[in-house]
Amino acid sequence: MNYPQEIDTTVPHSARIWNYWMGGKDNYEVDRVAGDAYREIAPNIETMARASRDYLIRAVTWLTTVRGVRQFLDIGTGLPSYDNTHEVAQRMAPESRVVYVDNDPLVLTHARALLHSSTGGGGTDYIDADLHEPEKILEAAGEILDFGQPVALMMMGILGHIQDYEEAGSIVRRLQEPLPSGSYFVHYDATDTDAGLKRAQEGYDATGAVPYVLRSPRQITAFYDGLEMVKPGVVSCPLWRPEPDASPEPTDVYGGIGRL
Repeated sequence: MNYPQEIDTTVPHSARIWNYWMGGKDNYEVDRVAGDAYREIAPNIETMARASRDYLIRAVTWLTTVRGVRQFLDIGTGLPSYDNTHEVAQRMAPESRVVYVDNDPLVLTHARALLHSSTGGGGTDYIDADLHEPEKILEAAGEILDFGQPVALMMMGILGHIQDYEEAGSIVRRLQEPLPSGSYFVHYDATDTDAGLKRAQEGYDATGAVPYVLRSPRQITAFYDGLEMVKPGVVSCPLWRPEPDASPEPTDVYGGIGRL
């Protein structure tokens, strides 16, 4: 596998900004400036970031412990922070195999460390590919995962980077096609339900970074058309099967799990 060497530090990048909001150190000054500007307008963005990670943890835990899923295809994984998909899955079921997909140079440099996380018969692999290339993703993933067994297709906070809504839906359907019955689609994205968030996103998009489209809860829910929804359906992430002692407050990031 070849890893790109050049990282553009002149333009902010969503994965690095997200890392900054999550308390990580894999970011640059341009990302911190953009992240601070975003937070000035939408001060709840860090709460959203952490709520989305907590949702990922609960979703992967549920899939491994309740539904027995042992294969995960995590597309647009971003930079590692705490309790990444492979850490949660392999903590619950050491034989789990996780395949990450991303095409950002900084993200891919972390692949070297993640590729050594194999435990208990499971393992972690990385594919260098773009979300606009579903055929390439499926071809590479099919050499690592067993498409005869259930797979959790994870697209966490990534579909907003597909500007055209119809194209986003088409990519989701294409990635689901080769997966067997009993597989799952796991997803979240930020919504257009808060005026401050919309203004902050407009300012971020104007920096020259890859834009991100905030969509309505109805549009996000439509990505699950034809799937058997796991209760409680597509909801604000903190409301998706919260811990028994939690008092969750809704945020403007929605997600859910659908069974193929």
